[in-house]
Amino acid sequence: MKIAIGCDEAACGLRDALRNHLEELGHIVKDFGTEDSKPVLYPDIAWAVAGVVAAGEYERGVLCCGTGIGMAITANKVPGIRAAVCHDPYSAERARKSNDAQILCMGARIVAPEYAKYLLELWLGCGFAGGGSAAKVERITYYEQLGKQ
Repeated sequence: MKIAIGCDEAACGLRDALRNHLEELGHIVKDFGTEDSKPVLYPDIAWAVAGVVAAGEYERGVLCCGTGIGMAITANKVPGIRAAVCHDPYSAERARKSNDAQILCMGARIVAPEYAKYLLELWLGCGFAGGGSAAKVERITYYEQLGKQ
């Protein structure tokens, strides 16, 4: 799978652990994040990752910052993107199965790297379940289109 990943200065360590893990699993990974502790504007990184996922250049995205929240808020501004903050197994699973989230967001100040790897694998292993959730995701897209008018 082709996966875009990005982080701000608060999450370089978490991003490194996840990027390395993805590569070990055989995924193709492109890193859009910063490389050091110098402060950056995380919305720029979230926008870049969400943009390439929305364009279909990458199948999924992973964004990391202190909490994952700011990255998710920004990524969700890109039309066609559903980004979810997941810090537990149930959220990671439901983000994919119920909401067809293409971007996983996590906080380096909340989850340890080994636990984050577990959540990432769980999220990657899930597909969109469709069923009753399909109409809900379609409605999200409907409202998104209304916002563009």
